[in-house]
Amino acid sequence: MQNPEAAAYDNQREQNSMTQGSNNNEAFLGSAMQFMQAGQTMAQQFMEFLGKNAQAQGNPPPQVDPQALTALQKRLMDQQMSLWQAMLDKQKGAPQTFKVEPEPGDRRFAAPAWRDSPIYDYLHQAYLLNVRYLKEMVEVLPAQDDKARDKMRFLARQVADAMAPTNFAATNPEFIQLALETKGQSITDGINNLLKDFEKGRISMTDESVFEVGKNIATTEGAVVFENEVMQLIQYAPLTPKVGTRPLLVVPPCINKFYIMDLQPDNSLIRFMVEQGNTVFLVSWRNPMEAQGHLGWDDYLEHGPLAAISVIREITRVKQINALGFCVGGTILTSALGVLKARGDDCVASLTLLTTLLDFSDTGEIGLFIDEQALATREATIGQGGLLPARDLQNTFSFLRANDLVWNYVQNNYLKGQKPQAFDLLYWNSDSTNLPGPFACWYMRNMYLDNSLRVPGKLTMCGETVDLGKLDMPVYLLATREDHIVPWQSAYLSTRILGGKLRFVLGASGHIAGVINPASKNKRSYWINDDVQAEADAWLAAATEMKGSWWLDWANWIKEHCGEQRAARKIGTTKYKAIEPAPGRYVRERAV
Repeated sequence: MQNPEAAAYDNQREQNSMTQGSNNNEAFLGSAMQFMQAGQTMAQQFMEFLGKNAQAQGNPPPQVDPQALTALQKRLMDQQMSLWQAMLDKQKGAPQTFKVEPEPGDRRFAAPAWRDSPIYDYLHQAYLLNVRYLKEMVEVLPAQDDKARDKMRFLARQVADAMAPTNFAATNPEFIQLALETKGQSITDGINNLLKDFEKGRISMTDESVFEVGKNIATTEGAVVFENEVMQLIQYAPLTPKVGTRPLLVVPPCINKFYIMDLQPDNSLIRFMVEQGNTVFLVSWRNPMEAQGHLGWDDYLEHGPLAAISVIREITRVKQINALGFCVGGTILTSALGVLKARGDDCVASLTLLTTLLDFSDTGEIGLFIDEQALATREATIGQGGLLPARDLQNTFSFLRANDLVWNYVQNNYLKGQKPQAFDLLYWNSDSTNLPGPFACWYMRNMYLDNSLRVPGKLTMCGETVDLGKLDMPVYLLATREDHIVPWQSAYLSTRILGGKLRFVLGASGHIAGVINPASKNKRSYWINDDVQAEADAWLAAATEMKGSWWLDWANWIKEHCGEQRAARKIGTTKYKAIEPAPGRYVRERAV
């Protein structure tokens, strides 16, 4: 790594050269040509990657229309020259007539150092031009279908994000500035951070030493009252003297852990549910290890929601319960209810689905990772037994937002030598889980690839032919407007599948922040519209925006389905005694 003082001297020399030689257009033309060539090199590397990927699938590499490519190259050259001339004019005190702005929300070049120096001011804008060129090139490439085009766009974004000048010491003025200010200590700290993360095998997103599950996160009082190979069932202690007759079962996703719903007392959705007078039970999925590598989709249904419902009915002595599922937990729960319906059992009085897919027509960028060839390979390996590792899942989700969840930490942790701040949500995000191979492959094949769950009678689960259209209980559907994992328009398609009375609510923000939006903080908003017969965009156009959290809207809705009030229940029974305090030991088992 270059000495920071030497780097600063070189950069100052370049700045002086840029200013003093402002009449030497040939010299500046050479620099502009170098940046234009960098853009073409980025595009060439991208094309080589696409070619290798196509050959691996037995397809010819994509061919760019020569005329379209020539036009793009000319436009890039013209824009690079316009940028260079604008930078020269700026040095002379003239108004900057050509400027390249980052896309909305891109904060990588927000620090003053990127504009104070003419070199870095030019460098980051030239990079943005090159990124624009790469994206435009993708649009002129031939593609078999929309999914193939989206996959190329995704890959182009990964290449562009990885090549950003913010990610490299030699091209990041913030690195140089901090190294000088700390007399090189930031470099030492960055190297130490990198070595520690090498030992962990992942990038640190937060100060993990601050948090402990059951101590300062996942602290809502309760006890494990039942467990099997797949899950522990937690019953939470009441917080009101009276509760509704019908208890509430919560089924969180089995990818990551349930405590995203129970981080801190002031943002705990679980605690909020209990405070509303519900007897809350929750499925805490086991983090599967090699011994659970044989488990399949049916195992998760039978030993997850179906077992939980049976135990809850025994403990509470009721005929019907309410049920709520979050993300893939909602898909699992709804599938289990389809199995119960086929068995003639109507034991669930109401269903709540939070950011859940039942129709997988549009799965966003997650679906780009799943194709026939890749899935067939997984089915031939882990599909026969084994694990889909937590690290693979974590990397997949991180690269959906690479600048926020990967490169941001490369810059802060390694280049700047900073210690990540303590943030409970990012601690949860780092606590990924494995998935049993047979379960994961069945899920990807039948949901993401074949989209079979929405088709009446197409899937057999737990020995039953399932038709979700026969589920006639009232349903509360929540989607979130900026969700990159469950696009809200796809979640809205559940209104075309389920047979009961539906309430669809659209929350602001994304997959996590839109769901975990505490009512007490009165932030964000949500949209409501009783007409779910309209198409998704028409529904939104006619919807009413409500300020605050959807939690209160749901609380009013669920009260209608809780039954008569009764004295709060004690935890467990003589048969189902408390095994251990919440949050239990399954949630504490780490995979990474």
